[in-house]
Amino acid sequence: MIQIENIKKIFEGNEAVSDLNLFIKKGTIYGLLGSNGAGKTTLLKMIAGIYKEDSGSIFVDGQPIYENVKLKQRTILLTDTLYFFPQSTVKQMASFMKNMYPKWNEERFQKYKEVFPININKKIHLMSKGMQRQVAFWLALAAMPDVLILDEPLDGLDAVMRQKVKNLLVQEVAEREMTILISSHNLREVEDLCDHIGILHNGKLIIEKELDDLKSDIHKIQVAFKGEVPELFLKPFDILYKEQRGSVLLYIVRGKEEEVSAHIEFYHPVLFDVLPLTLEEIFIYEMRDVGYAIENVIV
Repeated sequence: MIQIENIKKIFEGNEAVSDLNLFIKKGTIYGLLGSNGAGKTTLLKMIAGIYKEDSGSIFVDGQPIYENVKLKQRTILLTDTLYFFPQSTVKQMASFMKNMYPKWNEERFQKYKEVFPININKKIHLMSKGMQRQVAFWLALAAMPDVLILDEPLDGLDAVMRQKVKNLLVQEVAEREMTILISSHNLREVEDLCDHIGILHNGKLIIEKELDDLKSDIHKIQVAFKGEVPELFLKPFDILYKEQRGSVLLYIVRGKEEEVSAHIEFYHPVLFDVLPLTLEEIFIYEMRDVGYAIENVIV
């Protein structure tokens, strides 16, 4: 669906995105994570056809997206900072979107009134940030895009509305195989929604995996031994973090769970647990591995 090959984008001599390759399948909810200034927003704007890559290529359904009007009519980008025409109402913005997007579905627009309880004749600039975000989703989903690109999408929404929007997004993917690309610093939301994860750092994609595979490759280990810790304990594995709490050792280890568990049990520990890791914890320790670390992480 979305194929990115060796793209590079430079602003004032600084590489925002560097030699990046990525493939996103149709019907995927793809989460794009990264440190501040990693190049996430730049990448999203290139995929949406707003920025042109300096080198490399971006294809959507086998066609370049930049200056491709027909593809852009099937693609919507919702940025962190929303924009609506000055003094416009929901009804007026809907009329504009109807003329811009050929797949606009008026029946869906009317149906979504039940989800987003907002007066369509109210001027959008008078609404709260959360209500404006609701309007943005309302219009975007009624436009029936094939590709929906979201930058910090749920910022400003209350807990109930967040869940409603997430349900709608999952429903669109299930019913129409809409492709969604999400960038967010709220990793809990990304974890709830996404089936694929990519992590950017300094303009480069350092990790790209299915979420289940990512979770199966890194583990939190809690272990204790009677007496001294064996000298070669965990030596064959990549240890991302180590902490001692009294007699209990806590490790963050990269490797297959079965192999790690078998290796530890060989040394007959008196305590051994494999604890679940959240996506946020995985992100912290993977970023530590590329030099973007914080000290005294509480896990």
